[in-house]
Amino acid sequence: MRRARYNTAAALGQDEWPIRKALTLSDVDITHPFLTLPRHAVETHIVVHLTQQERDHLRNKEQVPMNARDDDTGETHMMKLKWRGSYYNLIGKWGKIVRSKGLDVGKEIKIRWVNGWLHFSVPEQQIVAVAPLQIVAPPPIMQDQCWPIRKVLTLSDVDTTHPFLPLARRSVEEHILVHWLPQQRELLRNEEQVNVHARDVDTGEMYVMKLRWRGNYYNLIGKWGKIIRRKGLGVGKEIKIRWANGCLNFSVPYERISVAIPGLEQWPIKKALTLSDVDTNHPFLTLPGKAVEDHILLYWTQQAREQLRNEHHISVNARDDDTGDLYVMKLKWRGSYYNLIGKWGQIIRGKRLHVGKEIKVRWDNGCLNFSVPQ
Repeated sequence: MRRARYNTAAALGQDEWPIRKALTLSDVDITHPFLTLPRHAVETHIVVHLTQQERDHLRNKEQVPMNARDDDTGETHMMKLKWRGSYYNLIGKWGKIVRSKGLDVGKEIKIRWVNGWLHFSVPEQQIVAVAPLQIVAPPPIMQDQCWPIRKVLTLSDVDTTHPFLPLARRSVEEHILVHWLPQQRELLRNEEQVNVHARDVDTGEMYVMKLRWRGNYYNLIGKWGKIIRRKGLGVGKEIKIRWANGCLNFSVPYERISVAIPGLEQWPIKKALTLSDVDTNHPFLTLPGKAVEDHILLYWTQQAREQLRNEHHISVNARDDDTGDLYVMKLKWRGSYYNLIGKWGQIIRGKRLHVGKEIKVRWDNGCLNFSVPQ
């Protein structure tokens, strides 16, 4: 039945490779290897060929094993298709495939289902060799070019479970590597990573980090997770980077929004704590759904909101406005309301919260701010 269906599609002149995708940064990250595929394409061209038992297993267990074949080399792999709600992930051996095929951002992968196998192809002739690094003398620095590298932080940039900051290849080579000695650049090319001293200009703190070459971009790793937590970095914040005095300097100044806007409540979410809110045995803070969606999710990117809907929870940076303490917490979607979990028990004990106390909450500078004045 499956073979007949496939042959019929071919006879009708449909695309031999119905699923095509230009690889993204997350697709070629071998530290957390998975290939993301759109739901509609997978269900139209792959899931439709699975048996009813396999489809039920995919829905109930959220993943199903399948045989995969590299049409370019003939190699076969046992992989898993994982259902993630609005999309699917192909996992298991994907990191090995990324490395062996030298996959990079922008390369096109083609996928089809034939006779019970998932076939994929990323033809070698498509590969364009990375051009040699060309270093030119830096132009005179103007005052407005004090921070030549600027980036608005994304969801993956502030993920403390897999902390790394990706930077565009051209900006790194034009504004950082241009200041290095030839031996340092050669070491980076040969070893694909090199230690650098990094300085937080806002606080004066120093870190030993690594700059890792990834082809069309570079990753800044090592201590990045610590920096995210310490500075309370969130989606939408801008980081500025420059090379000065043999050191990578960065800045993400904390800018409190203090402009009074007529009719706008400074703390739009207020709640008197209940018995369940201050239970340290099962610590969570319940927040009304409409208030969270109107005053917190409103400021999020579409990607962050979709992740919350698909996975039912998401990590957020939280800041105690009374003490300045920073926490990494989780906002959990429960349908008509939300729970704030992770570190909440610590906050209850540290602030000695009790029934009837009022907590005030707002979203400010990529961070969930809260206050329970003494």
